[in-house]
Amino acid sequence: MTGSEETPSFRLAYVPGVTPDKWVRIWNERLPDVPLSLTQVPAAEADEVLLGGDADAGLVRLPVDRTVLSAIPLYTETTVVVIPKDHLVTAADEVTVEDLADEIVLHPLDDVLGWERPPGRPALERPATTVDAVELVAAGIGVLLVPLSLARLHHRKDLTHRTVTDAPESSVALSWPEDAHTDRVEDFIGIVRGRTVNSTRGRQPAQAPAKGGRTEGAPGRRTPPPGKQTGGARRGAGGPVTGGKGGSRGGGARSGGTRGGRRGKPRRG
Repeated sequence: MTGSEETPSFRLAYVPGVTPDKWVRIWNERLPDVPLSLTQVPAAEADEVLLGGDADAGLVRLPVDRTVLSAIPLYTETTVVVIPKDHLVTAADEVTVEDLADEIVLHPLDDVLGWERPPGRPALERPATTVDAVELVAAGIGVLLVPLSLARLHHRKDLTHRTVTDAPESSVALSWPEDAHTDRVEDFIGIVRGRTVNSTRGRQPAQAPAKGGRTEGAPGRRTPPPGKQTGGARRGAGGPVTGGKGGSRGGGARSGGTRGGRRGKPRRG
């Protein structure tokens, strides 16, 4: 982490459909002296914004270029089909891609679902943006498949949506340049991961040396004073414990002699 070059503010980019309000509020509560600025960017331009240094981190849609960007996946969205309210599809709570086989499915140039081959019948031209595609759906030109957040973002009173159970899904992640993992980025990582305000944020606090050169809080067993035995060795050093009846504990004789023997009388050779 290169925390030595921190900026006085934190610049967060986010793509359409992502709502960073909760995380921004927590940031402002925890770091009131570090302003957070928000910039909305098209999903296709998010990588360029981060690598160009125009934002410190971004809430983006996967995939990203993992050779130069770090990313923490946050959640995956349900895919829905946007349709007019009087469309036949509204009779079901959810549909499959096959159910849309006879529909004109609009495929905007800023699509974020990454279709290998979109379902249904293609339109004569691809709409330039999702906004344009929504307008075409309202005009009865076709239907549109998008992540749920985009359907809500572009909601209209004359349109509704239904879940598509087997369509590709879009995942949202927090991303930042590999070579710009600053302390401010780590602060925001802690917020989106739900760390408490007292968390060390992944940093290991310095350990103060104690008397005798030992480190406070260092793991490991305490070294016993010289001559003091530990654990199972306290029972005696005369030999192994015997399991037979009447065997002596510790395997050695007591200082007063064995049980039943005469005290103090030397043994004959």
